Amino acid sequence: MNARPAKRSLTLRGHRTSVSLEDDFWRAFQEIAKEKSLPINALAAQIDAERDMETGLATAIRLYILHHYKTRASL
Repeated sequence: MNARPAKRSLTLRGHRTSVSLEDDFWRAFQEIAKEKSLPINALAAQIDAERDMETGLATAIRLYILHHYKTRASL
């Protein structure tokens, strides 16, 4: 497990951007995208569109992952 965030490249609305995410969060993000049958860029764009602009994209992705697994655990 690498606890240090690594820069990951994404394309949102035709523009390249990067987010710094830890390996575990990146793998969870990929798993959720696969589960939803979405390309990772599409899921990132969805999260980006729904986030409060005061919240950074990496934080919004982490919160999305947390919410996803908390919801799943309560079923």
